[in-house]
This record gives sequence, C-alpha cells and structure tokens, in this order.
Amino acid sequence: MSSSSKEEASAVPPQAKGSWTSFIRTLASYNGDLSSITAPPFILSSTSLTEFSLYWAEHPAVFVAPANEPDPQKRALLVLKWFLTTLKQQYGSRSEKLGSEKKPLNPFLGEIFLGKWEDAAGETQLVSEQVNHHPPVTAYCIWNKDNGVRLQGYNGQKASFSRRIDVAQIGHAMLHLDKYDEDYLITLPPLHIEGLFGGSPFVELNRQTYIHSSSGFTGKVDYSGRGWLSGKKNSFTASLYQHGKEKDPLYTIDGQWTGSFTIKDGKGKQTLDTWEPKSNSKTSLMVAKLEDQDELESRRAWKKVADSINKGDMNATSLHKSTIENSQRELRKKEQAEGREWDRIFFTRTEKDPLFSALASKIGVGAELEKTNGIWRFDQQKADSAKPPFRKGAMPSS
Repeated sequence: MSSSSKEEASAVPPQAKGSWTSFIRTLASYNGDLSSITAPPFILSSTSLTEFSLYWAEHPAVFVAPANEPDPQKRALLVLKWFLTTLKQQYGSRSEKLGSEKKPLNPFLGEIFLGKWEDAAGETQLVSEQVNHHPPVTAYCIWNKDNGVRLQGYNGQKASFSRRIDVAQIGHAMLHLDKYDEDYLITLPPLHIEGLFGGSPFVELNRQTYIHSSSGFTGKVDYSGRGWLSGKKNSFTASLYQHGKEKDPLYTIDGQWTGSFTIKDGKGKQTLDTWEPKSNSKTSLMVAKLEDQDELESRRAWKKVADSINKGDMNATSLHKSTIENSQRELRKKEQAEGREWDRIFFTRTEKDPLFSALASKIGVGAELEKTNGIWRFDQQKADSAKPPFRKGAMPSS
C-alpha cells in the first residue's frame, strides 16, 4: 500500500481495518457482479436501492416548473436546471448524511417503494419497482397530475474494480409535459467511487449527460471531477443549444453538482440564475406507516435487516437477509417449474419504443436491451388495477 493509501486508511475504524483490507482484496480479484459481494459492516446501508428513485423529485416546485413556462427554449433550460438540482440528492446526499457512500441493500424482484410529496406544487406521486433481478433493474414513475408532468425511467448498473469502483449506469429517463405534448430523453452518467482505500467512499460522475427534447433543444452536462480551474470535486459545465448547434450555446452553466451553480447567457457574460442547495429546502416524501405497508414495500420487507444493520449486529443481518434471499430463490424455482415468470405490478417490458428511438438517434445512444432485459415502461392500466395485497404470500412469514 502506498504512503497516501496508508494515510487514507486512517479513516477506517481501527477494529474494522482487517475486514476492510480483505474487502479491497476481494474487489481486486473479483470478476463477477460487484453488487453481490458482502461489504464490511461499517460500509453497509440500511436503505434499499429501490428508494433511490425518490431523489429525482425532492424539490417538486423545480420538477414541475417547466410545465408553466410558455417559451420552449426557456422550458428546456428549466428541465436542465431541474436535472442538475437532482444530482446532489442522487449521488452526494448519502455521503453527507452517513459520512461516506454506503452499499445499499440489493432489491429483490417485485420489491416496491411508494410515496408522495405534498407542497405548493400540489401532489407529486412516486412508484418504484424492482423489475428485474438478473441483471438487477429498478424502474420508476413520478408524476404531478395538477401540473401535467410525468417522469419515468429505469436503471441498471454494471460495476468493475481497478483501484476504484467504476459503475456504468444503463437505462434512461423520459420526462413528459402534457400541456405542450413535449418529451425529454435523459441519459444517465457513468460514475466511479473514490476514497476506497480510506474507507470513506464518495461518488464522482464521469463523462456526459444528454437531455434531448422533442422541441429540438439539447442539454449537455460535462462532469470533470476536480475542476481544472476551481480544483473542487464534483465540478461540471453544461450548455443548452439547438440540436446540431453545440458550438453556439443559448445558455451555459457551471459549478458543483453537490453545491451551487450559475446559469449564464450563451456567451457566459450575464448571470441569469443561480442555485444554492442550502437556500432551497427539500420536501420530505410521505410514506405509509410500516404497519400499513404491503409486504413487498421496501421498508417493511427489509425492516429486520435494517434494524440489525443499525444495531451493528451482523449475525442477525446475515440471518434476515438470507431468509429473504432464500425465499426469493424458491419463488424463482417454482415459477420456472410452472413455465411462468414474475408478473410486474406497475411496469411492462417492451423491446421497442418509437419515441425513445426517435430522440435517442439525435444524440447517438441506444437502449442496450440485453443489459436490462428490455425497455421498461410504466403501465397505467396495471397501476389502475393494482391493489394491496399486491402479491400475497410472496414474502417469508415473520
């Protein structure tokens, strides 16, 4: 280990240094899906990955703002601004809250997470569902009926290790504005996790995100890690331009996705708007009480595991996790023997989506169907008929 690595390792609790070193060695020699590796206790999260979908809309007023802007160019800018405000929550909030990035619980097939936000923007609803297990894929839909805004998407991840964990995010999101019958395709940025040798992992985003609209505007976000000029981590630059005119931006944006950023005109001279997370409080998601949740809902399903992690009882954690995982394996065996597969509750798989194809062709991306077992779309007909208990007997009895 280098001298810098030894210094970083001081962040690991003394009693955990042995298990952490062993974990790093396992990562370095492992060729499979890193999500299946058991992490040391102090790096485990008690939150399931299905809950991460809520990070898209913790500022509902910013989420719905584009629906109330009549100018298409300014609408596209508001969509880009909204997306940028979500990044801190999606990729940086857990490090701030927990001291470092933690390994989330791996969702089981059919796991769901439901909630809603209520504030001045009206009621914004969330449905998140684990729609595939091999490979793991989470699908989500967030909508505000009052303002006619709907976001849906799905996300799979493929992780590899080389002194850091590199994560390719597979999937995309689609934002729809009813009033203008307008759609925005949002690509997901690759990321990597730094700070492993110090035991204080944090996320850094890589390369680009594209947001392309059916109205002909493209937003591009370039992630640079520690900026060349600022030297600050989580730095980015962004621009909005008419499709095909990237060198003639209408707006430019720069800053930190975990901090503040500034929106300027295309020449970068006039400041038009700023965003400061500390000045914009989040709206808390409302989730049903545990006793009122369906057995497939994340917080009820994982309660014993989460409680054990929070208590630091790894024996109990392993026992309760194994109970769920073994039950799921038995369900899959039964389905296979009966020649059927798990019936998704809110989402449907498709091989083709003409709208996605039309928008994706403009920015040179594809769906990578084999890596997510298809394209996943929110199924309103399924949602309308979905009533708890959603799949009685799908979980092991207490």
